[in-house]
Amino acid sequence: MSLFNKFWSATAIALSVAVPFLPSSVSAQSDRKVQVENVVLVHGAWVDGSSWSRVIPLLESKGIHVTAVQLPLTSLADDVAATQRALALIDGPVILVGHSYGGVVITQAGVDPKVKGLVYISAFAPDSGESALSLLKSSTVEPPAASQIVPDSVGFTKISRKGIDEDFAEELPSLERDILFATQGPTSAPNALAVPVTGAAWKNKPSWTLITTKDRVIPLELQKTMAQKIGSQVTTLPASHLALLAHPQDVASVIEQAVRSVDQSK
Repeated sequence: MSLFNKFWSATAIALSVAVPFLPSSVSAQSDRKVQVENVVLVHGAWVDGSSWSRVIPLLESKGIHVTAVQLPLTSLADDVAATQRALALIDGPVILVGHSYGGVVITQAGVDPKVKGLVYISAFAPDSGESALSLLKSSTVEPPAASQIVPDSVGFTKISRKGIDEDFAEELPSLERDILFATQGPTSAPNALAVPVTGAAWKNKPSWTLITTKDRVIPLELQKTMAQKIGSQVTTLPASHLALLAHPQDVASVIEQAVRSVDQSK
């Protein structure tokens, strides 16, 4: 056999062996789990996006792209719109995370098809027709922070210095509490905290909840009730309301769990 014929004979044999394996290889790639790589963080009342400052680098060190929304806190509609704008700029699926009142915002904004899961960090998780304030009123326990919320003449609220020190950020050093008190964002009670959601994204999407057992803003029993109602995967932490600043590693771990658990191949 000539050298030319030997070459083509060997090539034909190689192709006959390799080609049958191509479809299964392509199939394996199509069945591979595609992980969520985007997280959108939504802060609560009286703070801003910087309240996630210790969680963000922990998530990004894991290769997760993070966006922190800046809520105007003027109304639930405005806050949902700000979150929707953040979602619109992201290419790909998203895990949406809310702290405190931010849980109300993500419950409404999370109906966006990009959102594949919801994470509630010491947060309200309302059903349709419920608000942050209506959930608090449904509780048999009045949280200590309630008496430290001070409204102005048009219903925008702040937390007193005593409330910051004893009920809101009691685990943080004095200097950090100074900054929180000075920079807190006035939050509308009638237009934000008292406004009910009209849809509840958790009814159709998986959720994770971090319950803070030493919380003096959202009573422990209310946190447990909400988590059970929405069928959330629960992590419990002996921490105060601002766990995202006092215990960032624990908060980041819950968010990362959600990111790694959502299978986008389905």
